[in-house]
Amino acid sequence: MNWWENSFVTVRGNEIYLAGRAATRIAEEHGTPLYVYGRDQLLLNFRNLRELLSQKISLEARVCFAMKSNPNRLLLQLLQAEGAWIDAVSPGEFKAAMAAGFPAQKILFTGTSVSARDFEEAFAREGLTVNIDAFEQMELMRDIKRNSFKNKKIRVSVRWNPGMGRGFSPKAITAGERSTDGTPIKFGVEEKKVIPTFEKAVEYGFTPVGLHQHLGSGWVKEDFGAVKAAVDKMVKMAAELEHRGFPLEFVDFGGGFGPKYYRNQSLFPIREYVGYFSEKIRKARLQIRAVAVEPGKYLVGNAGVLLLRVEYVKQSYGNFFACVDGGTFHTVPRPAIYAQAHHEIINCSRVKSGKNARITVAGNLCESGDVFGKDRLMPFPERGDILAVLCAGAYCRSMASNFNLRDIPKEIVV
Repeated sequence: MNWWENSFVTVRGNEIYLAGRAATRIAEEHGTPLYVYGRDQLLLNFRNLRELLSQKISLEARVCFAMKSNPNRLLLQLLQAEGAWIDAVSPGEFKAAMAAGFPAQKILFTGTSVSARDFEEAFAREGLTVNIDAFEQMELMRDIKRNSFKNKKIRVSVRWNPGMGRGFSPKAITAGERSTDGTPIKFGVEEKKVIPTFEKAVEYGFTPVGLHQHLGSGWVKEDFGAVKAAVDKMVKMAAELEHRGFPLEFVDFGGGFGPKYYRNQSLFPIREYVGYFSEKIRKARLQIRAVAVEPGKYLVGNAGVLLLRVEYVKQSYGNFFACVDGGTFHTVPRPAIYAQAHHEIINCSRVKSGKNARITVAGNLCESGDVFGKDRLMPFPERGDILAVLCAGAYCRSMASNFNLRDIPKEIVV
């Protein structure tokens, strides 16, 4: 069995099958490029995490899907039916979640550089929780509440920045003072302003209910030590808030863990992580009712594949290119955006072959960085072959653009 196979992507007779159907047949039927999502794999990922949380945590466990990873309506409806919550980062997202069946009471809106219009949209949703990203937002929030929602109970929580972050790329680190490339981190309330933010929230008539943090995306095993240190700080801050008279309904540890993108990736130890923060909460005797996590990639990453057709094979200065009918920016933008991003690419009709070569899978956009994979050792492609870009369920369609006025591919769920 190949390391990348799961219940959705399997190999039969040297061919790729998706949810039991030949990938080449799916491509013939629906055309390419094409996003294909596996219903059962998504549900398996969700249920595994839910079961782990229920084993380790005696409190209510909230699995808040980070819908910025994939807002496909059918996938949202599947998760809603399973009891998921939603992590939304814009009014467009929380409105799409509600249209898919999620009640506002199960949505946490975490915005950044939030506009007055954004707050008005959020405050109008009964029961939605608004995550405060900056102490400096408070006066804007106060004015909107006074002018339009004077007597309304509005639930808020505080996203704090614990001064440390972790992520697979400098662009995916969302806490700390600066990212590893020197970029100042824009997210969250710094530690010394957390308690003043809670105080202002109460003063201005809001109802604080939670404390939230998010360190970044793409944790691996080597990040566990730093993540545990951040958990320690989170629990300590929550205990301090309770001590100062701010009863918390929940603490939210954010997301960060995900699926396996490449062979040698050391997976983040999720079971140990959940056990660690559960034990820390128990020892601190927090009076909270619920604990939340915000998986995105973990739920939908390996439940999605992009299918591409090889139009021809090009040779230039000793380099071989599989020239495909899609481009990264309008299908799988991650390799073009993040230097550290990797997606396995498999030939659907010839998973293995005695004739292998170093192939660069080149997109159809006018951009030098438009390559899905560089110098990949794979069966030498032929015109008409279908290639599968794996782990394309998260941050692919949701980040896709119409660069070069190319169409964004359609999506199917199987």
